[in-house]
Amino acid sequence: MKILDERKLSIITAVILCFLIFGVALVCFLPARVVYISGGTAYEPIYHGDKNQDKVALTFNVYEGSDVVESILLELNKRGAKATFFIGGCWADDNLHVVKKIIDDGHEIGSHGYYHKDHSKLSEEQNRAEMQLLHDLIKTELGYEIKLFSPPSGSFSVSTLKVAENLGYKTVLWSKDTVDWRDKNQKIVYNRATKGISGGDIVLMHPKEHTLMALPDILEFYKQKGLAIVTVSECIG
Repeated sequence: MKILDERKLSIITAVILCFLIFGVALVCFLPARVVYISGGTAYEPIYHGDKNQDKVALTFNVYEGSDVVESILLELNKRGAKATFFIGGCWADDNLHVVKKIIDDGHEIGSHGYYHKDHSKLSEEQNRAEMQLLHDLIKTELGYEIKLFSPPSGSFSVSTLKVAENLGYKTVLWSKDTVDWRDKNQKIVYNRATKGISGGDIVLMHPKEHTLMALPDILEFYKQKGLAIVTVSECIG
């Protein structure tokens, strides 16, 4: 009887382990997706584009580096590549000629707020003010209608998502982060932008000198992989 009980216990343990292993595997292979609920409405930020398309999107968060931005534009234009520039309002206000060049070159402008605040700590009204200030500036001065928002440092709340959607924005984050603002190394930036790259990836960068130096090789790597370099809007479909 004791031997029978031990066998039953072993079988039960084995079954539990199988379920645990299956659950872990399922979590690992399912795409990351987090939906936020407010007042019965679901809000979902975008971390990745269409994985069924051979397209990747480069994004540049800009609050500085006007000269580097212009050099980045030259590199992109040489290769017929397009990118999305999430710009900060207080930078854009002093550099409208650079913003205009981004638009004129066929790239995409997105909002990165006005003063680089932590949007997760802002009220609905404050979130709206940060987005609306930049939106109105770009629309009034350049006639361009912003459709995308990327919160500084990737920090947001349900209120952020709600306000963005009410303003007609899609909230965009990223699937690959080069962390080039911290790690000032051309090789590291290249490796992070290319390792495991696949269709639908959204790659986060900033206008840094070492990023600019890595950019030609990154663009060439994507080309060799058969990946088109497009705007975020084109990548997410």
